[in-house]
Amino acid sequence: MDWTYFLDLFISGLVKGSIYGLIALGYTMVYGIVQLINFAHGEIYMIGAFTALIAATIASALGVPLLGIFLIATLVAVIYSSAYGFTVEKIAYKPLRNAPRLSPLISAIGMSIFLQNYVMLAQTADFVPFPDLIPRFSFLEKFGDYVDPSGIVIIVVTFVVMILLNVFVKKTRLGKAMRATAQNKTMAMLCGIDVDKTIAATFVIGSALAAVGGVLIGSYVGQINFFIGFIAGLKAFTAAVLGGIGSIPGAALGGVILGLTESFGTGYISSDYEDVFAFVLLVLILIFRPSGILGKNEVEKV
Repeated sequence: MDWTYFLDLFISGLVKGSIYGLIALGYTMVYGIVQLINFAHGEIYMIGAFTALIAATIASALGVPLLGIFLIATLVAVIYSSAYGFTVEKIAYKPLRNAPRLSPLISAIGMSIFLQNYVMLAQTADFVPFPDLIPRFSFLEKFGDYVDPSGIVIIVVTFVVMILLNVFVKKTRLGKAMRATAQNKTMAMLCGIDVDKTIAATFVIGSALAAVGGVLIGSYVGQINFFIGFIAGLKAFTAAVLGGIGSIPGAALGGVILGLTESFGTGYISSDYEDVFAFVLLVLILIFRPSGILGKNEVEKV
């Protein structure tokens, strides 16, 4: 076996899986609280990437060093995407919170299509180059013959973000409010929790994580366009379902498994079937484990 090639595929799979997991967190957080699949979440990721590109271009023109450009672009993308997530929740989902489940689902799909076309008209329908904003830390360069240092940065950043999010949900006041709202909205309101603000905060946090993913994957791939959100969102949704939608560790695990499956499948079989590998894996998991790998079977009381 060519271990160098194997290692390349493994690192590539971890990088892709990290991004899938980062975006999947937004899906799983929203679903866990409002039982809604936010199909516009991928477009928030795409908007974050375009916002980062604009901010990076301006910062570069002002002579800001690379690390500063990366931080500025990420911060601006997070703020802008969070504002979009907040607005989308208020316009497209809040009015339909008590409607039949099909209504918010249709609204989510409509918002996704609207945001795609909005960015296409505001920017361009073509792919545009995205600068490599990921800082090159000197201590990682010695691994350059084996793995891409930027890939290591992506994996580490994603891992740290996921750990911090897990701690936030378990330890902070807002995190406890999210968990209470997810368990029982009525009881949460009776306990003094502002459910509307908690749900809005969930959309904001999920959108911020998607923006970070947009900056990282845009830098890693080197190009973006208005349609990247649809593909990445679909893969991230698959990762969330694979790991057990509603579970934060499940979203991370599902993303990594999906990324590794795609990487090794395309590396050893054929790149023509990259999407096939992902969805065959999803079907197999759902056949033998319908709630996902870390998901819990819910019993509906009648």
